[in-house]
Amino acid sequence: MMVTYEDFVRILNEEVALLPAYVHEELNGGVLADPSSYLHPGRVADDLYILGTYSVDPVFGKQIVLYYGSFTASLGEAGETVYREQIRETVRHEFLHHLETRAGARKKGTLIEEDARRLAAYYRNHAADHTQ
Repeated sequence: MMVTYEDFVRILNEEVALLPAYVHEELNGGVLADPSSYLHPGRVADDLYILGTYSVDPVFGKQIVLYYGSFTASLGEAGETVYREQIRETVRHEFLHHLETRAGARKKGTLIEEDARRLAAYYRNHAADHTQ
């Protein structure tokens, strides 16, 4: 049975509460759940969903958003355990972006570089699929 939006929000809040207080410093926009799905703008097909984002905005501040619709598009009817594991991984990924931003880390070895490697692998996989 697919996780409901209410369950998603509950799990998200539980996972965020497990993190130490210092990682929340300067995250003045908080951690939010959004019911929409968010397709990656650079996708090759409608198969690359963004599960979460970290943003720094002059109006909304620094915030993390997880997209319920992207989770349901990616995980479908998976159970709560699978959703929880993916929410946990996504929350920690976005908090790492926050910590790197706070530290001024924008160079080699950062999560931004890792995200670029994952996107490159996605493109390679799609190219390989179309040459077969």
